[in-house]
Amino acid sequence: MAMLQRRILKSTLEEAKARFNFNWYPILSPCASFSTLPSSSTTATAHDHVPPHLPPFDYQPKPYNGPSADEILAKRKRFLGPSLFYYYQKPLNIVEGKMQYLYDESGRRYLDAFAGIVTVSCGHCHPEILNAIVEQSKLLQHATTIYLHHAIADFAEALASKMPGNLKVVYFVNSGSEANELAMLMARLYTGSLGMISLRNAYHGGSSSTIGLTALNTWKYPIPEGEIHHVMNPDPFRGVFGSDATRYAKEVQDHIEYGTSGKVAGFIAETIQGVGGAVELAPGYLKQVYDIVRKAGGVCIADEVQTGFGRTGSHYWGFETQGVIPDIVTMAKGIGNGLPLGAVVTTPEIASVMAQKIQFNTFGGNPVCSAGGLAVLRVIDKEKRQAHCADVGSHLIGRLRSLQDKHDIIGDVRGRGLMVGIELVTDRKEKTPAKAETAILFEKMRELGVLVGKGGLHGNVFRIKPPMCFSKDDADFLVDALDYAMSKL
Repeated sequence: MAMLQRRILKSTLEEAKARFNFNWYPILSPCASFSTLPSSSTTATAHDHVPPHLPPFDYQPKPYNGPSADEILAKRKRFLGPSLFYYYQKPLNIVEGKMQYLYDESGRRYLDAFAGIVTVSCGHCHPEILNAIVEQSKLLQHATTIYLHHAIADFAEALASKMPGNLKVVYFVNSGSEANELAMLMARLYTGSLGMISLRNAYHGGSSSTIGLTALNTWKYPIPEGEIHHVMNPDPFRGVFGSDATRYAKEVQDHIEYGTSGKVAGFIAETIQGVGGAVELAPGYLKQVYDIVRKAGGVCIADEVQTGFGRTGSHYWGFETQGVIPDIVTMAKGIGNGLPLGAVVTTPEIASVMAQKIQFNTFGGNPVCSAGGLAVLRVIDKEKRQAHCADVGSHLIGRLRSLQDKHDIIGDVRGRGLMVGIELVTDRKEKTPAKAETAILFEKMRELGVLVGKGGLHGNVFRIKPPMCFSKDDADFLVDALDYAMSKL
């Protein structure tokens, strides 16, 4: 009977393959349960049978009297695009957030370990950021840059002060896709070349231009991509050269020599790939590649949309972990703690090429977003969130690596600070993606009160990237929940 149950479950899971690899989840057959699945754990302990509990939190959510999850889903299906996806078999109706926690329509609290896809940096509804947004909204919401306003200038000054070298000119936009699109435009205008280089497994946006830079088939429509070259990903876990940065860098050199005119416009990379599954580039890779690209006439772009603002703990910017200074830096997400805000920071020399025509962004740097963004920078400094990420992240990664010793399904634990990936495999030697098991664990974690993200081409990587107020108690609860869920596989 147990064998039959496993066959039924396997068949059901295969039918539930994800449209985006990580957004549709299997419906368990009536006779299947977590206890009937093959075990990935070595020896279960008494502790494994006791579900962990959320750490105490002194906050009472407001009563919710709005439409139900079913009503919202029906309206969403009717009026919003079919490309939108949602997490979980029964999608959550999240109605309130406070710091690192979210609340559903029933008032149930969840630990948010994904931060609105790595966007809520300081915490949901952080009082100081909320106050800055509300107070500015009372005075002036919008005027554009055709008039003077202190908020955008103050914010640009504060942001430039965080940048190394001569990265002192700021352009404000509304999203990471916009930021990367503008950076690519700058690179092409400044160099006079068209060819852009990005890494396989990268995600740099979903607009018609940045979709070319993105190198994950789940996010790419079959449209012309322009002059885009995707080079080998320096992935220490899955890459063919392991952590050998020099061999990966040589492949970039070969690609320029054999696949281009010898001149390129630019190279763009995330230091830790986000959507791709929290993959940190091989140590020393960017320093070698930046030299190669600059010799080929190109500029170097760091995509800090997910790694910026102290999240890695060891550094304020992800690119600093590789000991480089880019020519252009793009950022979004955590810069606004949930506001639609992005930015591009570059040198005065590169910025000058934009003056040959009119460059304008209606909403970029509007007073409300600028006031909120400046408050984010101040809160990160005031609350010492970078050091906090280093401390809590080290604790979290240490505990996860101990868990890896217990559960064979954990193939890799990687990342820095509070940007962590857990890659699940069915075979450590072959590194076979544990797609079905990941989907099951994903649902179980929600049942236990933990909301994580998923990533990687096969959707088999848990992305742990919570608000940066996430505590050691939260980390312990997350690991205990994961241990409990895996012990029930």
